[in-house]
Amino acid sequence: MSFFNSIGRSMARNPRPPKRSPTGPNFYQDAGAPPVPGAGDAYGAGAPMEVAPADPAQKPLYLCNPFVKAALVKGSFKTIVRLPNYVDVNEWVAVNIYEFYNNLNLFYGVLAETCTAHSCPTMSAGPALDYRWIDQNRKQVKLPAPTYIDYVMSWVQQTLDNPKDFPTKIGADFSPTFPTTAKHIYRQLLRVFAHLYHAHYNTVLHLSSEGHFNSLFAHFLAFGKQYDLLDVKDIHGGSGGAVGVGELWEKWKEMGVLEA
Repeated sequence: MSFFNSIGRSMARNPRPPKRSPTGPNFYQDAGAPPVPGAGDAYGAGAPMEVAPADPAQKPLYLCNPFVKAALVKGSFKTIVRLPNYVDVNEWVAVNIYEFYNNLNLFYGVLAETCTAHSCPTMSAGPALDYRWIDQNRKQVKLPAPTYIDYVMSWVQQTLDNPKDFPTKIGADFSPTFPTTAKHIYRQLLRVFAHLYHAHYNTVLHLSSEGHFNSLFAHFLAFGKQYDLLDVKDIHGGSGGAVGVGELWEKWKEMGVLEA
């Protein structure tokens, strides 16, 4: 994980963390389970993604050369995601989720000024795809991207800080629901990545941070695939509402960055 430690030094200015949710923890409906947007079952199927009218769009910059090849790590991520000897798999998953969240939060803190309710009125992840939030009344609602991301990041931080979900004491056992919680977190972090690639990759390029961002996301995908934290349908989206980064997933498999 240490090769991402230089991420902050590559930014043009010091990042600021996203604003905390004004709703607080009581916003969520079910305090006994991970009540994240789209958390409708054990694998987070939840709210369907809203399909917007498709507009002809040119190829995204993140799929174009040389940007698609930009990376800090050359070759496959197979070795990096492999479970170390004598390490509990739940512990390994928990540590990596913590690192992915912190690094993604750092990036979002840098990009937050360009992600506003005006510039991003919906949580878009493709030219014909918006994610929707399930509120406390189980209604699917559109939210501006910064609000949606704030809710997700606030919930993830709250979950990471809960020793029942992420135990920190030596000898403490992980909850039987930990795999489900980990998948919920992963699904929501994927949505944040998808939005940043779709709507803010030009800013990433402006900061000359495409190598850092691509490596972080490729590592995230490789780890999620290795430990069954990702659902392929979440990466690709449904018919008529493709997730933009789904093409990046396929491109990196062709390049050998990710395993086919």
